[in-house]
Amino acid sequence: MPVILITGASSGIGAALAQHYAAPGTTLVLNARGLERLEAVADLCRRKGAAVEARALDVRDRDGVRAWIDDVAGRLGLDLVVANAGVNGGHPEGGLETEDTAFLVLDVNLMGALNVALPAVARMAAQGRGQVALISSLAAYAPLPDAPAYSGTKAALLAHGLALREKLAPTGVRMNVVCPGYVKTAMGADYEGWRPLEMSAEAAARRIAKGLARDEAVIAFPAALAAAARGAALIPESWRRLGMRGFSFKMSERQQR
Repeated sequence: MPVILITGASSGIGAALAQHYAAPGTTLVLNARGLERLEAVADLCRRKGAAVEARALDVRDRDGVRAWIDDVAGRLGLDLVVANAGVNGGHPEGGLETEDTAFLVLDVNLMGALNVALPAVARMAAQGRGQVALISSLAAYAPLPDAPAYSGTKAALLAHGLALREKLAPTGVRMNVVCPGYVKTAMGADYEGWRPLEMSAEAAARRIAKGLARDEAVIAFPAALAAAARGAALIPESWRRLGMRGFSFKMSERQQR
C-alpha cells in the first residue's frame, strides 16, 4: 500500500500526478499553499479510491515542513516523495528580473524543494528504501535569458539530485530528477511566448510516472526538445544566443503550482 507525498498538488503537474497515482490501496499526502484548490484535487483522488491527506503549508517554512514530513513518515511511512512546488520568474514586460523576484524564486524552487526532499531522504535512508523526485526543467540545460533565477534553481536541482543519487545508491533510496519541457498548466499560461512541443499535464504525469517506475536518473521530455536542450551547451555561444532568441517571453503573473 504505497504512500506518496506530492507538493504543489493543487494544479498543473502536481495535481495530474496525484490523480494518476490515485487508486484503491494508495495513500496520497498532498500539499499546496492554498487549501481550497488542494481539497478539490483531493476529492477527485478520493473518488478514485485513494486515501488522501491534504495539508496547506508553504514549502519555505523549513521547520514546519520538517515537522510535517516527520509526522507523515512516522504515522504512514513514505514510499515516494515528489518535490514539485515552484514559481515562475521573469519580468512582466520582458525586462530584467528584479531582486525580489529572483530571491522569491530561489526560496521556493530550490530551498523549498530541498526543505521537502532532504528530511524525506534522511528518513528513507534510515529505513533502507524509498524514492524522491525533484521537479527540475529543461531550462536546467538551456537557461532562459528571460528567467535566470528559474533556470538557475532548476540547474541546481539537477546537479544536487544527481549527486545525491550516487550517494544514496548503496542505501536503497532512489533519487530521480524530472526535466519537463513546456506543459499546459496554470503557471505555464502566464508565459507570453513560443512554447514548442507543449503537452498536457496529464501526458507529463504519465511520462514522469513511467520514468520513476524505471528509475531513470533524469526523466527529460519531450525527447526532441530534451536533445536540443542538452546539446545547447556544446555549440558556440553565438549560435546558442541566436537559437535562444526564439524562446524569449514575458510574464503576465507568477503563480505557485
